Parts: sequence; structure tokens; C-alpha cells
Amino acid sequence: MAANLGDLQAFMAVARAGGFREAARVGGVSASSLSETVRRLESELGVRLLNRTTRSVA
Repeated sequence: MAANLGDLQAFMAVARAGGFREAARVGGVSASSLSETVRRLESELGVRLLNRTTRSVA
């Protein structure tokens, strides 16, 4: 499945918010769905887009 605009928007929301929880709160979705979307995008592109820690992403 090819990346779509929604996947890219999810990634950008997480990157801007600095974390999945805040991006989920702002976007009205679950953090787990955002995480899965970003992981799928990373897998499709073959690159790590975010450096995850227990508190934030970079």
C-alpha cells in the first residue's frame, strides 16, 4: 500500500506536537492509531522518520 496524504499529515502532526499523545489530543484520534500510521509510513518508505523516546519524538 502506498503512502497517502493522511499518513503524511499524521507524521507531520506528531513531529509538530513533539509526541504522539499531544498530536492525538489535538487531532481527536488515539495515540495508538497515530503510532501505527507512522510505523506503517516508515516501513513503506524504508526509513526511520522519528526517533522515539519514552517521553517524546525527535
